[in-house]
Amino acid sequence: MSRSTMDHIGGTVFDLSGKVALVTGGNGGLGLAMSKGLAKAGADIAIWGRNADKNAAAVAVLSPLGTKVTAFECDVTDSDSVRAAFENTVEHFGQVDVCFANAGGSGPSGMLHELSDEAWDSVVDLNLNSVVKTFRAMTGHLLSRKAPGKLIVTSSVASMMGTPRAAGYATTKAAVNGLVRSLAVELGRADIQVNAILPGYIETEMSLDTPQAFQDACRRRSASGKIGTLEDMEGIAVFLASDESHLMTGQTLVLDGGHTIHPM
Repeated sequence: MSRSTMDHIGGTVFDLSGKVALVTGGNGGLGLAMSKGLAKAGADIAIWGRNADKNAAAVAVLSPLGTKVTAFECDVTDSDSVRAAFENTVEHFGQVDVCFANAGGSGPSGMLHELSDEAWDSVVDLNLNSVVKTFRAMTGHLLSRKAPGKLIVTSSVASMMGTPRAAGYATTKAAVNGLVRSLAVELGRADIQVNAILPGYIETEMSLDTPQAFQDACRRRSASGKIGTLEDMEGIAVFLASDESHLMTGQTLVLDGGHTIHPM
């Protein structure tokens, strides 16, 4: 989304100038795509990621878009790391207005009875507890400032569908949907909106490594005949971060080309 596409009768919509957006896992994939959209709309960006080289590469990609971009090393499954990264982010930018809890992963694959406690706990830590830790820091910050804000989490259409051999992934993504609804009620009177994005199959470097038969099946399953691209993540991120979504909260927005409504 370029600035030229944001002109609107009566003013400019989707203008994020003056806002600071934090994106966990923003150094690649969906997180980097959302960060691009946010930066194009004028937001300053704080990226959290564990890999210093990927963080630096993401900053190099985003900086030419014209806003301030900084990355902080952070393990979102570790409370101390989250606290330190959030303090560093606020010290650097002065405030955070929008938080995208995007970091996550597929977790272990296998039937439930095959999974060890350690395997199950690892995906719960990565996809659920990390969101809790991140949002806990963000809500405390917003409430102490008495400031409006936006909390957005990357969920998945797997939270709505049966997903064999990926129960941990589906369960944790369903759990964050519940967290979104609860926080939306808890924080609504403070003018803080909380929503989830539920992507379907999105073409990323990782997903393109899946078998071609799987990719073809996803395209056939889509009501639109399409599968998502990284660019599709930009617009929805900007909308949810912007003032134009002020009346939307507690929602799970499906972005899947109609995959979940098509009967095959």
